[in-house]
Amino acid sequence: MLKLLASSSRILWEKGLPNLQRLTAAVPIVIARCQHSPTGQGSGPASVGGLGSLPKYDMTARLLDMQNGQKVKPTFSVEELQRRLDRLRALMLSSNIDAALFTSYHNINYYCDFLYTSFGRTYGLVVTMDKVLFLSPAVDGGQPWRRTQIGENVVYTDVWQRDNFYHAVQAELAGRGLMTLGVEFDDMTLDGFTKLNLAVPDMQKVDIGKPAMRLRMKKSDEEIALIREGARIADLGGWAVVEALEEGVPEYELAMQASNTMIREVARAYPHGELMNTWAWIQSGINTDGGHNPLTSRRVRNGDIMSLNTFPMIAGYYTALERTLFLNHASDAHLAIWEINSKVHRRGLELIRPGARCCDIAAELNEIYREHGVLKYIPIGYGHSFGSLCHYYGREADLELREDIPTVLEPGMVVSMEPMISIPEGMPGAGGYRDHDILVVTEDGAEDITGFPVGPEHNIIKKT
Repeated sequence: MLKLLASSSRILWEKGLPNLQRLTAAVPIVIARCQHSPTGQGSGPASVGGLGSLPKYDMTARLLDMQNGQKVKPTFSVEELQRRLDRLRALMLSSNIDAALFTSYHNINYYCDFLYTSFGRTYGLVVTMDKVLFLSPAVDGGQPWRRTQIGENVVYTDVWQRDNFYHAVQAELAGRGLMTLGVEFDDMTLDGFTKLNLAVPDMQKVDIGKPAMRLRMKKSDEEIALIREGARIADLGGWAVVEALEEGVPEYELAMQASNTMIREVARAYPHGELMNTWAWIQSGINTDGGHNPLTSRRVRNGDIMSLNTFPMIAGYYTALERTLFLNHASDAHLAIWEINSKVHRRGLELIRPGARCCDIAAELNEIYREHGVLKYIPIGYGHSFGSLCHYYGREADLELREDIPTVLEPGMVVSMEPMISIPEGMPGAGGYRDHDILVVTEDGAEDITGFPVGPEHNIIKKT
């Protein structure tokens, strides 16, 4: 199979296929050649790797088949999932990668429509030119198989013998003449990498994490539709906070109102989905000085600066609403700082357009802060991407609005605009200010899909 793939890759390039789109279009032809080649390992009678036939529901076995129940309705169409797989295989062809092993939350979710719960166990997605294999621990039962729409699922046990995950990788990949294995260098631990080398010592390990990230940066129509729904639901969470806001209410109570509102709406809009990770942060007073400060039992007071943050999670996809609020009134010093940040936010929304470079957007917005003498109080960049990501996985670092990111915005990319000022305690206007909108880059501009009002004219919430 390796010789066939190598020769197919050379043929593709000799025919003048210089970009990923053309190469992707040729992938099904290459796969078909693998499947019907006498030297290939396709979908014919010969088993792939050494897995062969596996026992069903024998928990004493190292590897088993746990097909239980029926396949569930997927988040995305099978055509959409196949499109992603075709682009990945095109990348593998152009990079001379014979097999890929994904272990991260975000890439397994992106290709399998399954977001796992690790609890110290390893999950893996093996992709070759002729097969997709998802490896999951027995503790998950048949859920991974029910959710996986493309490829097969093999379950490993970890009760009777250790490292059965790497045994499965070895059984699938060893002895097939595959020379290069793409792994996620930014996800795999040193311990995991050592065990992987013992399992498949003859395969050269190369990084596929960053190239795969770049494949995820441009969203499909189906992804944008889901992100749009997430933005709508985030707005609902914001309104739930405004409704519940009163002096003396603790931060966690406000967050619970937002989270429960959003979870109910995600369940209504996606009745076949799984409900995981939706959350809210409501920060007040000094707790606003960090963008990711956790909830506390601090009670909101009149005149407090507040940061409203709602995060509905749909099938592992992140969306967000973030707004600066004040309860009943804001001091003149606070209003002055807030207006500076609002000015940057407004200009930032104008700068999101196709052809703009992330670093150039950041540089121009820096100048507004510098003119007002507050540049030294800016703790974060100006925005980031959306997709299969969360606060603990999936950061698409090449699509962030920072001075060191030269990425050019393209139609289909989805980014936030969220400038932040953090003024230290004891200074006039102390607190953290951040307003966050989600924008879909279009052919001739950008569409702001966040609907919640923004700025001092809207978000001094009167409750007296």
